[in-house]
Amino acid sequence: MPRIHLDAGHSCLSMFLRIRANSWTSDRVPNVTHSDSESSSKVSIEDGVLHIVVATEAGGSSLDLDGITSGTQALHEVNTGATSVGSVLLIGRGPNFCAGGNVRDFAGADDRGAFVGSVADAFHAFVRELAAVTVPIVAGVHGWAAGAGMSLVCLTDIAIGGPSTKLRPAYPAIGFTPDGGMSWTLPRIVGSGHAMDILLNDSILNGEDAVRLGILSRLVGDDFVDSEAERLARTLAVGPTSAYQGIKKLLAASDTATLAEQLDAEAASISAAAVSPAGVEGVDAFVEKRRPDFS
Repeated sequence: MPRIHLDAGHSCLSMFLRIRANSWTSDRVPNVTHSDSESSSKVSIEDGVLHIVVATEAGGSSLDLDGITSGTQALHEVNTGATSVGSVLLIGRGPNFCAGGNVRDFAGADDRGAFVGSVADAFHAFVRELAAVTVPIVAGVHGWAAGAGMSLVCLTDIAIGGPSTKLRPAYPAIGFTPDGGMSWTLPRIVGSGHAMDILLNDSILNGEDAVRLGILSRLVGDDFVDSEAERLARTLAVGPTSAYQGIKKLLAASDTATLAEQLDAEAASISAAAVSPAGVEGVDAFVEKRRPDFS
């Protein structure tokens, strides 16, 4: 199957849900044994930030199996309280955040349905854990975010892009439907009408388009996308974590709550925050005219 270009005139860049050919070559996603060095290279905690590598240059910016499986376990430990972090940072190493999957893997499977379904199951285990995280999720989206890469961007709380950032669903180009939660997250971000338009037309969104639609939070210079995302993740990690958790919970509930229900939830939340360690420190620091210490 020939490679499909991301846009006219663009260099040959593989896209769509690109899972590494070296990693997933059978009809079922195999159990993979990771060495400590492999896992630590894709998942690490520094200054309260859980770093997860979702794609690498060596893998052609594809969705990285080591990063996804190790990341799923790390996120599960955060969600069960076994590990404490203040933020999560999704990282794409190389020229792109995550350019998608290798269609040749799909084409080469004896049972394509079983293979693709197993790939989706493995990816979705990561997505479920990521969506359950109560601390801020940040990504630096440089280059392309296509297919699974765009799905991941839609799952973040804050996504930093640059003038050269491009996003594309990519699924319709090979006759596929979305995965990674895109059919759920995208309409909630841009509205059902815009989501339908973007998905049916397999639209390529530049950085400005993505900010206008709310998929990206803001743009910085291309050379500063990753460093700004890292800076932001570290800043959030030492902030009032309990307040961030409350904010995420309130916003999630607002999708289905009435205004009256939301007001009740806000009153209960702010009352609890006022007597939390972060709330006490924040108010005291304000009165004492000093910088709060939420550590």
